[in-house]
Amino acid sequence: MTLRPVVVHLDESCLGNGRAGLTPGGAGGLIEVRDKDGIARRDILRCDPDTTNNRMALSGAIAALELLSAKRQGLSVLIVSDSEYLVRGIREWVPGWISRGWRRKAGPIENLELWQELVDVVARHDVQFSWVRGHKGHPKNEYADNLAVRAAREQVGSDELVPSGFDGWLAARRAKGQYLDYDPEAAFAAVERRLTAGERIPLDGGV
Repeated sequence: MTLRPVVVHLDESCLGNGRAGLTPGGAGGLIEVRDKDGIARRDILRCDPDTTNNRMALSGAIAALELLSAKRQGLSVLIVSDSEYLVRGIREWVPGWISRGWRRKAGPIENLELWQELVDVVARHDVQFSWVRGHKGHPKNEYADNLAVRAAREQVGSDELVPSGFDGWLAARRAKGQYLDYDPEAAFAAVERRLTAGERIPLDGGV
């Protein structure tokens, strides 16, 4: 059975990361899926009053997959993130940790409970993770970053998938001369074809 393709662009933010005192954080995601009317887009936001970039990267991925699981059907999900911690972790580190009983050679696993929660929600779908370099002009990554920063600054979150502001955000950027040649529908369709064909997306998947 061919699973329905879904693309999730995630980013995270932590204000004052590494400094003394509280470090509020946020995660933002743009979720894309095709429906009978075309490409449907929804947003997700998560916040935490005192956290780290790495925890927010994990929390954002967990939240997105949990909300997608509410439909009670398996999906073919590609999560695109600029967090190497998240992408390399789930692709390269987690299998070894699991084989050693959730241990690693160098000592305790940081954020263990979140890694275990992520593994649990990943098992509900056919999920792949791909890395994109942050702050390099990828429109959907930049939009997710915008969501994450707002979630961190305003400490706002969403308990469900909410209507996306991506189209308005993109129109505002184009009014300033940015992303004039970018076609978000074509970009989604290209990834959709790869997922439908059963392609295993490489770590740096060029999406």
